[in-house]
Amino acid sequence: MFSTIRSRLILTVTLALLSLWALRPRQVTRLVTRDGVSHTDTVTRYGPNLGLDLQGGIHLGLELDQSKMVSTDPKRDLDLALTILRKRIDEFGVAEPTVQKSGDDRIVVELPGETDPERAKAIVQRTAFLEFRITDKTQALERSLPAMDRALRAAGVGAAPGVTRPAAPNAVTQLLGGDSARADTADLADGILSGLIRPAGGAGFSPMPGEYMVPVGAADRVDSLLSIPAVMREMPRGLTWRWDPDTVSIGVAPYRMLYILDDKAIMDGTHLEQAQAQIDPLTSGAIVTFQLDHSGGRVFGRETSAHVGDYMAILLDGRVQGRPPVINGRIDRRGQITLGNKTMEEAQDLALSLNAGALPIPLKVVEGVEVGPTLGADSIHGGILAGLVGTMLVILIMIGYYHWSGALAVAGLMLYILYAVGALTMVGATLTMPGIAGLVLSIGIAVDANVLIFERIREELDHGKNVRLAIDEGFKHAMSAIIDSNVTTVMTALFLFQFGTGPVKGFAVTLTLGIAASMITAIFVVRTFYMIWLQRKPALAELSI
Repeated sequence: MFSTIRSRLILTVTLALLSLWALRPRQVTRLVTRDGVSHTDTVTRYGPNLGLDLQGGIHLGLELDQSKMVSTDPKRDLDLALTILRKRIDEFGVAEPTVQKSGDDRIVVELPGETDPERAKAIVQRTAFLEFRITDKTQALERSLPAMDRALRAAGVGAAPGVTRPAAPNAVTQLLGGDSARADTADLADGILSGLIRPAGGAGFSPMPGEYMVPVGAADRVDSLLSIPAVMREMPRGLTWRWDPDTVSIGVAPYRMLYILDDKAIMDGTHLEQAQAQIDPLTSGAIVTFQLDHSGGRVFGRETSAHVGDYMAILLDGRVQGRPPVINGRIDRRGQITLGNKTMEEAQDLALSLNAGALPIPLKVVEGVEVGPTLGADSIHGGILAGLVGTMLVILIMIGYYHWSGALAVAGLMLYILYAVGALTMVGATLTMPGIAGLVLSIGIAVDANVLIFERIREELDHGKNVRLAIDEGFKHAMSAIIDSNVTTVMTALFLFQFGTGPVKGFAVTLTLGIAASMITAIFVVRTFYMIWLQRKPALAELSI
C-alpha cells in the first residue's frame, strides 16, 4: 500500500498536519477563586494538558469515614464513591482533573490550577443525600421535654455548671420570645433540656410548627443530650430532630433552629434527575431548582397532596436547608431549594453535588497538599531543559557516528517529537513531571531502532552488497529485534499504567505513545528518507555509515 514514495510522503505529511492541528492554541475556561470571590477565567493552552506538578493545584487523599457509618462492602462503596466524585469533579470547573483509586482503600483527587482548597474539600466530602420531611405540628416535643429532663437527672446529668435558674417567663413570653428570651445559656437554664429548647418566635420571627430555637452556645450540648439513649426513648414515636446549620438572630441574640420532623422522608434524592443553580427573580437570592424523574414525580405529587397546609423541610446530608416552606398545593416533578443568604457559588456547588449523586459513605481527607504555581513553573523549566540537553546529545552522537545516515535519523527524530507530543494532546493525556521523563526516555528509544538498522546495513555492506540492497536487507533483518525490544517495553508500561497511581500512569502513557511514534519514524519515515535519497542518486555506489 505504501510502496511508492508519493504514498509514504502523503502519510508522513498527514500525520504531521494532524499533530500540528492537535497542538493549536485552545481556550480553556475554568472557575477560579481569588480572595474569596469566584469567577470564570479563560486561559490559552498549548500542547498537552499539564498535571498538578507542572501547573500547581490541590492534591487530596480520601478514605471512607468508618467513624460516621460502617460499610458492609467497603470495596463496592469505594468504587461507587469514585464514580460519584468523577461526576462532581467533571462539573467543578477544573481543567484536566485526576480522580482515581490508590490501593484498595483510598481515592486520590488532583485538581490542577485550583486555588481554593477549602472549597475543593467541601465538594468532595459532601455526601449530598437529599430528603424531604414533614415538620411535626402536634407539639409533641414540648409534652415530652419534662420526661426527657427526668431521664437526664436519673442518669446523673444536670444543668450546665455555674448556671443560675432565672425567674420563669410567662407563657406568652415563652411562646413569642421578647426581652426575656436572651441567648446566653445562663438565662435559659429552666430545666436541662426544657430550659434550652423553646418554640421559635419573637422579634418579627413568626413561629412555625415543629420549629424550636436553641442558643448558639448551647446547640452542641442539646444535640449531645438528645443523643443519650435514655432521652431518645422519650422522643415521641415517629419523630426525629434535625438542625439548621445556619445561625439566626432574633433581636440581638443568635440562635440555632432545631426542627422536629417525621422520621420517614416522603421523598429522597434517588429520584433526582437534574439540579440547577439559579437566581430567584423575587428575592435575588441563590436557589437550586430540581427536577425528579417520572416515578419520583408521581410519588412526590401523591405525598404533597396529602400534606397541603403542612410545612416540608428540605434536608441535605441530614441538615435542614433554610426554613421549611408550606405546601400550598400538589408538587410533581419540579421544585426548588431556597438557600437564604448563601452565595451563587454555594448554590452551584450544591447543584453539581446533587447531579452527581449521594456518596454511599462520608469521605475523610487523610492527605491534603497544595502545590504552588511557582513550583510547577520550575518543574516545567527543568523538564524542558532536560529534554533539550538529551535531544542535543543524541543529535551530536548520531551525526558524529553515522554521518549522513545519522542526519536522516535526526530528521526522523524531529518528526517523532512532533508526533509524540501531538498524540499526547490528541488523546487528552495529562503531562506530568514523570511523563516528561518518559518522553525524554522515548527519545533514546526512538534512535535505538535506527542504531539497530544502521548496524545491520553496515554488516550487509561489509558482505559486499550494493547500497540499495544493503538498506533493504538492513531494515528487514533489524525488524525482529526492534519489535522485540519495543513490545517488552510497552508491556512494562502497561503494567505500570494498570497498577500505578497518577505520576506513574503519566510516565506509562507518555512512554507508550512515544514508543508508538518512534516505531513510525524509525521504520517508516527514515526508510522513506532513504528511498528519496536513493531516487535522487540512482548511481550511488557507497554509503557513509
